[in-house]
Amino acid sequence: RARELLGPLRNRPAGRADGRLVVHDLGCGTGSMGRWLAPRLAGAQHWILHDRDPRLLRRAAETAPRAAADGGRVTVETRRGDIARLTTEALTGAWLVTASALLDVLTRAEVETLADACAGAGCPALLTLSVAGRVDLTPADPLDTAITEAFNAHQRRAGLLGPDAVSVAREAFAERGATVRPHPSPWRLGPEEAALTGQWLRGWVGAAVEQRPELRGPAERYLTARLAACAAGALRVTVHHTDLLALPRPTGGPA
Repeated sequence: RARELLGPLRNRPAGRADGRLVVHDLGCGTGSMGRWLAPRLAGAQHWILHDRDPRLLRRAAETAPRAAADGGRVTVETRRGDIARLTTEALTGAWLVTASALLDVLTRAEVETLADACAGAGCPALLTLSVAGRVDLTPADPLDTAITEAFNAHQRRAGLLGPDAVSVAREAFAERGATVRPHPSPWRLGPEEAALTGQWLRGWVGAAVEQRPELRGPAERYLTARLAACAAGALRVTVHHTDLLALPRPTGGPA
C-alpha cells in the first residue's frame, strides 16, 4: 500500500469530542487493512468493520491491532451488511472510510453510491490495492499478453469495473467535490515470495482460462513452466495496483 497517501490524513483533526478517529473498513475480509493502517496512525481509534461474512468479521476483529502508533487505544466493532447499500447515515461521525482490494469488484453504480455516502458524511476515503490491469513478468513469455488480457476481461465480467475501477472512482469522487490523489502500489514478487507467487500465478492463469477456455492447453503449459521458474528462484513478477485518496471539500469551501 502507498504510505505516501497517509500524510494528508495525519494532519486532519479527529472531528469528535472524545478525540477518537472513527474508521470504517468496507469489505474488511480478514482485517488486513486495519492491521496495516491502525499502527501507522497516531491517536485513539475506533474501527467499524463491514463485511457480509460473519466468519471473516470475527477473524478481523480478533486479529485487529490494539494500539495506535503513539500507543493510543484501538477498539473495534463489526457490522454485517452489504456495502453496496452504504448510506451517509451509516457514516455519521466517520473520520475515514477505507477499503483494500474492493473497488475492482464493484460496479459503477456501487462506486457512485460509495462516493455519495462519503461526500454526504464529509469524510475522506482511502481505497487501496485496486488492480491496474498490468503485470510484468521477468523473464517475459509470448503468452504473457494473452493471459493478461483474458484476466482483465474476467475482472470486468457482469458489469464489474476491474482495471477501470480507479478511473471511475476518481471521476465519481471528483464530481462530488473531492480532491483525488492516486498513487501506484505495485506488488513486487521475487524469489523470497515463491509460495505467494505460485499461489498468485495459479489464480491469475485460472481466471484467464475461465474467461477464454480456448487458452486451456497453452495456459497449462505456460503455468507449468512459470511455476518451475518460480521454484527455481528465476521468476520475478510485478502486479500493478493503484491506491486512491479522496479528500472532501473543506467545510465552508466554494460550492
